[in-house]
Amino acid sequence: MDNKPSQEIQLRVRIDDAVAEGVYVNFGSIVHNRSEFILDLGRIVPGKPEVKILTRVLTTPLHAKQLCRALTQNIEQYEKSYGEIAGADEANKRVGF
Repeated sequence: MDNKPSQEIQLRVRIDDAVAEGVYVNFGSIVHNRSEFILDLGRIVPGKPEVKILTRVLTTPLHAKQLCRALTQNIEQYEKSYGEIAGADEANKRVGF
């Protein structure tokens, strides 16, 4: 068995124009089972009693944890540049994000 160090693979990211437009979401719900995490992302409109789910993302527990780490790192970088995100403690008390 050869113990050569693994080489990093350079990935090229491609994004379709429609996807690059993005979708605004202000609601998120996460459920999981043993093999996957399911993220439903949607929008709440003031005065409407329902949430419209705009996309569902299914991923493995490993990728969910990597996404969590990436978000945490990016939030820390954001707050270093722009200051603490106001209202974060209040937002954590609500259902959704």
